[in-house]
Amino acid sequence: MPDKETLERAEEDRREGKAPSTQAGEFVREEMEHVREGKHGARSTKQAIAIGLSKARRAGVKLPAPKEGTASSETRRKAARDVRRGKSGRKPSATRARAVRKALRREGQRAASRESLSRQARAAAAKRPAASRSRAARKAAATRKQR
Repeated sequence: MPDKETLERAEEDRREGKAPSTQAGEFVREEMEHVREGKHGARSTKQAIAIGLSKARRAGVKLPAPKEGTASSETRRKAARDVRRGKSGRKPSATRARAVRKALRREGQRAASRESLSRQARAAAAKRPAASRSRAARKAAATRKQR
């Protein structure tokens, strides 16, 4: 279950009209914090991000499952299931949640290190076309405060 603050921050982003990916970012941020503070670990940065996105979908963020060709069929199937779970409002079973938490506690904390996050971000950006990266940089520059 996500923290109350995370849900509030995501809700605030939604009210401000921000993109679903921005709202989901709050859940990913929470997940990184959990790994850092030793609440549990993650096998990789990618896994920690995936857990955050899953939580976001289950919390009702309108983040669709990835399109065909962008992720494996297993990932897309799991994301679609999370979206459905988010709409149903059903609580997860306590037994299952406990088992997942216990398994994650056995994993390391390196996944949320600055170095790992940087490596993940670079790898993700490298997969995107130059035009897309340039457009994102332009948009970021436009929102930067002018001195």
